Amino acid sequence: MTRDGLTEMLGEQTTACGPARDALIAGGTFIIWDGLVPAAHLAHIYRARLRITQKRGQPTLALAATLDILSHAADEPLRVGRIDAADTSWAFMLFLNATATAVLACTGVARSQPPAESATDAR
Repeated sequence: MTRDGLTEMLGEQTTACGPARDALIAGGTFIIWDGLVPAAHLAHIYRARLRITQKRGQPTLALAATLDILSHAADEPLRVGRIDAADTSWAFMLFLNATATAVLACTGVARSQPPAESATDAR
């Protein structure tokens, strides 16, 4: 998969697709993993992630919409990918069809920044 090919596939599937496309265009890194995962298994994982991010107050983009898409896809085999923004502020998870020719859903999560090193720690 090429950067340009992935950029073209990121349309309006969820509201996270535009920011994911922007992150990719701005030099973010990406990977599409080999192997297929049933959508129902991914829905189970992302249901837990939704609860965790809500509990922490961690900003997300289209996580609930992505969960809905994964739930409706049932046992359809999907490929999973990831885009990391160049400034590392956001990570986007992508869910593609089995042949990796179409993005079905995309969600983003703001990455927590490590605390700045204090003056006493710098010694």
